[in-house]
Amino acid sequence: MKGKAWIASGAVLASVAVAAGAVGTHLLKETYQLEASALETYDVAVRYQMLHALGLILVGILAPRATTRLIAAAGLAFGLGIVLFSGGIYAWLATGIKPFVHVVPIGGTAWIIGWLLLAVGALVSRSEA
Repeated sequence: MKGKAWIASGAVLASVAVAAGAVGTHLLKETYQLEASALETYDVAVRYQMLHALGLILVGILAPRATTRLIAAAGLAFGLGIVLFSGGIYAWLATGIKPFVHVVPIGGTAWIIGWLLLAVGALVSRSEA
């Protein structure tokens, strides 16, 4: 993807995180009165989604200058992590189907790999300035 696409993807996923946070506060907490531990888990999913949406925006800023594909690979890992980690938690809490949480650690691992790819990509990429 090009830099603009990474930035747009990150911005859209950040807006979804804000909406999910509002849902958590107003619907899950007040209307459905979800228990505190489930709300804490939901909050982690929302916060991590926002952090990694910002990571996608960072990838979008760096990608046009990168001389390696590691930066784009980091973006893919961030996106995959959002789907598996945050998405797995959202799906579990929305449906009560416990197997959805089995993909959560895979999403967390994708994020770790993404940050490492970004670090290595930044180190090996030659500056165009």
